[in-house]
Amino acid sequence: MNFLQQALSYLLTASNWTGPVGLAVRTCEHLEYTAVAVAASALIAVPVGLLIGHTGRGTLLVVGAVNGLRALPTLGVLLLGVLLFGLGLGPPLVALMLLGIPSLLASTYAGIASVDPLVVDAARAMGMTESQVLLRVEVPNALPLMLGGLRSATLQVVATATVAAYASLGGLGGYLIDGIKERRFHIALVGAMMVAALALTLDGLLALAGWVSVPGTGRMRKLAAVVDKPAAGGGHALR
Repeated sequence: MNFLQQALSYLLTASNWTGPVGLAVRTCEHLEYTAVAVAASALIAVPVGLLIGHTGRGTLLVVGAVNGLRALPTLGVLLLGVLLFGLGLGPPLVALMLLGIPSLLASTYAGIASVDPLVVDAARAMGMTESQVLLRVEVPNALPLMLGGLRSATLQVVATATVAAYASLGGLGGYLIDGIKERRFHIALVGAMMVAALALTLDGLLALAGWVSVPGTGRMRKLAAVVDKPAAGGGHALR
């Protein structure tokens, strides 16, 4: 029986999903690390991106920070953190945050900066304050790009959160490390398949969230088509 058959057999065995080190617990741990890292990244990147995009100052800082953070090796940052601060959640969280910040920062800045200046000027002419212009005009227009950055950051973090196992934490990375170390390669394949399935699931959910929440998507175009469709007896179906 090859590795793929063994991995599928492992996944289809109910007992492997239960217990403190079962697939269900490991998957929840992996999701927890991902959620915490993405949320912490957003708390840093989004306000900075909003500020720079709105004021137009610090563009070079964004470009330099994004390129610099993307050049950092995640595993190297993790190992350095473990050597300096010991095992625990801190080192992998910092490593994953440095992975998630660039996408969120770049997309937030790009989204705000891409808003039509005429729209912004019109909002100011109506008497809106700068904070109102940002929150009521620029952010809604930048939302598609911002959600795209969130989607990209989430996929990168969930795919890389396996490194948490190097810090003696749980998650799906334990299957990869233990499987390779013990030469039980079907176990490593189980971990890889679970991470891939988790990434695809999150990508689909975030794509659906963007499709539902952002005006002007296919959902809105379909609604407009129904409204403008001529009725059988003449006129329009909905008016």
